[in-house]
Amino acid sequence: MIQIPPPPAADPSNGIGTAAGKANQIWGDFIPVIGFILTYNVFRRVEMLNGLINKDTAIYWATGVLIVLMLGFLGKQLIQRQPVSQMMVFSSAIVGGFGLIGILLQEKAFIYVKPTIQQLFMAGIIFIPLMFGKNLWKSLFAKVFDLPDFAWRTLAIRWGFFFIAMAVWNEFLWRMYAPGFESPLVLAGIPVAPAGSYEFLGMTFGAKNAEDVWANWKLGNMVIVFVFGALNTPYTLKHLRTTEETPEAA
Repeated sequence: MIQIPPPPAADPSNGIGTAAGKANQIWGDFIPVIGFILTYNVFRRVEMLNGLINKDTAIYWATGVLIVLMLGFLGKQLIQRQPVSQMMVFSSAIVGGFGLIGILLQEKAFIYVKPTIQQLFMAGIIFIPLMFGKNLWKSLFAKVFDLPDFAWRTLAIRWGFFFIAMAVWNEFLWRMYAPGFESPLVLAGIPVAPAGSYEFLGMTFGAKNAEDVWANWKLGNMVIVFVFGALNTPYTLKHLRTTEETPEAA
């Protein structure tokens, strides 16, 4: 699960912008990923429950833990009536849906491509509204801080392309390090990967049996997201408007 780090708040009294709120959101992002990585690395090194837990099934157990922790955090926020990001709801639905399908069908392909679908979906809900003059990014964060429309558009475009880049990155990782499939991988009638190893753009995919590289890199993806968010902070602060500068005040 990849979430967006909370932006700086224009109003310190805003609950979303408080230090406690930010810390809560960060832990809500990291804990499910940490749970996934710990479960995966422990379960792939042991064999228990008459073979139900082993190297081959570790990714299913880890995905289950990820879903439970993610939905648990989301449920906690709803019960306590804390602010819930629409992006988090969308992301949780995709992660939970594809993860559950992968577990029930015992098909790792759904788990591998889940981050790709998640990232492309988030890019789509940014770029498609922009084509019609709507800025979802502004709708999500307008109550947190105040920026002129051109700044909102710039941030939306930056994050949209970032999500696309992360989708491409996930495709590279799982195709490079996951073992090749016994039969061609087809999802919803769309060919995704051929059987065994294959060549593409001068690189050989499906020839390695290093699923753990892809699984453990989830924490690296979280770091990339927060670094990208931090890199955009100077631009955000540069265009942050005070109450006197807003059109309403004028």
